[in-house]
Amino acid sequence: MSLYDKRGVSAQKEEVHEAVKALDQGLFPNAFCKVYPDHLGNDKDFINVMHADGAGTKSILAYLYWKETGDISVWKGIAQDAVVMNLDDLLCVGIYDNIVFNSTIDRNKHLITGAVLEQVINGTQSLFDTLASYGVKIHYLGGETADVGDVVRTVAVNGTMTCRWPKDKIISNDKIAAGDVIVGFASYGQSSYETEYNSGLGSNGLTSARHDVLSKFYAENFKESFDNNLPDDVVYIGKNKLTDTITIGNEQITIGKLVLSPTRTFAPVMKPLLEDHFEKIHGLIHCSGGGQTKCLKYLPGNFRIVKDNLFETPPVFKLIQENSGTSLKEMYEVFNMGCRLEIYCKAEDAQLMIDAAKAFNIDAQVIGRVEAAEKKQLLIKAGGEEILY
Repeated sequence: MSLYDKRGVSAQKEEVHEAVKALDQGLFPNAFCKVYPDHLGNDKDFINVMHADGAGTKSILAYLYWKETGDISVWKGIAQDAVVMNLDDLLCVGIYDNIVFNSTIDRNKHLITGAVLEQVINGTQSLFDTLASYGVKIHYLGGETADVGDVVRTVAVNGTMTCRWPKDKIISNDKIAAGDVIVGFASYGQSSYETEYNSGLGSNGLTSARHDVLSKFYAENFKESFDNNLPDDVVYIGKNKLTDTITIGNEQITIGKLVLSPTRTFAPVMKPLLEDHFEKIHGLIHCSGGGQTKCLKYLPGNFRIVKDNLFETPPVFKLIQENSGTSLKEMYEVFNMGCRLEIYCKAEDAQLMIDAAKAFNIDAQVIGRVEAAEKKQLLIKAGGEEILY
C-alpha cells in the first residue's frame, strides 16, 4: 500500500468514480468537464457547465505557515488555488470568459479568524481583477461561509464556476488521434503575470507534500492539522520546517513559500489560443488529481500515450521524493511533476502553442505523442525508468 493510500487519500479517486458511474456523462463524455444542454437559455446552440473544486488540504499548509510566521497574506494564495482549480478545468473544454463564481468556505471559528476570511475573499477578487486585465472576465457572486468546527479541523476553501457557452466552441477531446503530439506547459518558474517564483506544485498531492516534507515538530505542536487516527509512521515524516530555506537559482526560498506557491492559471495563454486557433487544438488535459496519468481518463479511444520528453523535475518534487523515498511511479500519478497543462495537436501546430506560452515567460515543449494501440496505455520515460500505466 502506498503512503498516499495509508493517509486516507487517493490519487485516482476510484471510489468517487464508482459512486458517480451511473450519472449522466453529459453531451461529450470525453471532455474534461461535464457539458450539458443549455437549460439556462434553452438554446440548442449553447451548452451549460457547472464545475466545483477547491484548494484541498493546501489550506492546512497555509494554516501552519500563518501560525508559525504570522504572515496572514499567505491566505491570498489559497484563494487563488480554489479559483484556478476550477478555471483551468474549464479552460480544458474551451471556456475562458464570462464565468460566474461562487465560493464556499467552511471554517473552525476557534482557529480561523475573520481576518483570514478577509484575506481569502479579497484575494479572490484581486485575482479576478488581474485576470480581467487579460480579457478573462469572472463575475464574483459571493457564496457561503459556514462556521462548522465539528466538521472541519481548520478551514476548507472551495468554489463553483458556471458558464453558458457556444456548443461549437467546446473542446471535447474527441479529435485526439494517433499521430498527435502533446505540448506541455510548465507549472513552475515565473510567468509574466506572476510576482514571484512558482514551485509548480499546484493544488494536488498536498497531503503527501505536507507529511513527506515536514518534521514531527508539526505533529507535536499542531495536532489539529492532521487525522489523529493515522499511524505515526505516515504523519510528518520529513526533515524540514516551513521556515527552512533552499536555494533555487540565485534565490533563497523558504520551504513554506515553495509548497504554498499559488496554483498558476494558464488562462492568459489559453484565451488567445482558443480564440484564434481553436480548430488546431484536438484536446486539453489539466494534470491535476492523478498527475501525469490524468490523460488516460479522457482519451476518445484505445491509444498509447508516450511521454518521453517531460520537463526536468522541479526542486519541490525532488524535495518531496528525497524526504519520502516515494517511487517514481507513485510520484508521477500523484503530482504534475512540473507539467500541468497538455495540448494535443498536430506536429506542425506544436510550435505555435509553444510560442504562445513563451510569450508569457512560461516554458513549453513537445513532451510526448499519441500512438495507435489495442488498449489505453500510458508510458512515461523519465529518471532512467520506463513506467507503464
